[in-house]
Amino acid sequence: MARSESTPTSRRGYAPDGRTLGIAALGGVLAYLVSYALTYAVTGQQISNSLAARVLEIATGEPGTWKLVGWVFYNAHFVTSEIPGLFGSTAVNLVGRGDTFSAALFVLPPVALALAGALVAALSRSETPMAGAVGGASVILGYLPLAVVGAFLFAVDVGDATAGPTLVTAILLAGLVYPLVFGAFGGALGALATPGRA
Repeated sequence: MARSESTPTSRRGYAPDGRTLGIAALGGVLAYLVSYALTYAVTGQQISNSLAARVLEIATGEPGTWKLVGWVFYNAHFVTSEIPGLFGSTAVNLVGRGDTFSAALFVLPPVALALAGALVAALSRSETPMAGAVGGASVILGYLPLAVVGAFLFAVDVGDATAGPTLVTAILLAGLVYPLVFGAFGGALGALATPGRA
């Protein structure tokens, strides 16, 4: 009884407390960075040896592998990359198409976000799956800002145009939908798996 009176969920419904929000924001940041790092580990060598990376390096004067890995990272969120051309821009997704990159990359962001959500629920000792889901969905606090910043960082100037992740989709899908859905899913599972919950 004393435990239920001292928990944030019993006092304020399912609203996460400040500690939970801090853990969730950190979890969102880690989910984004770990997903990008794993994408780099899987695709970086292939991209650095590609013609696109060499052309980008000549055009910009700096290595472009990290930016092109960013395109693949956003593609793994089903965010297309816009490439300008003579007759308008072309939207491409390099993941899971022909001889490009493995469709297994589509699994990286959801798994990272679900794990982050589960960790939030476990560390905040969520007592119900709903409280865990709300806490887990709060990973958006860390994931969304990086999704927005990354969409700009991974963009490449091509003359008067810009190539890179489609900005609106990067914000809406990668920044909002993914952390809300998969963070909440992981949080609910994390709450169910938390030992000693009421």
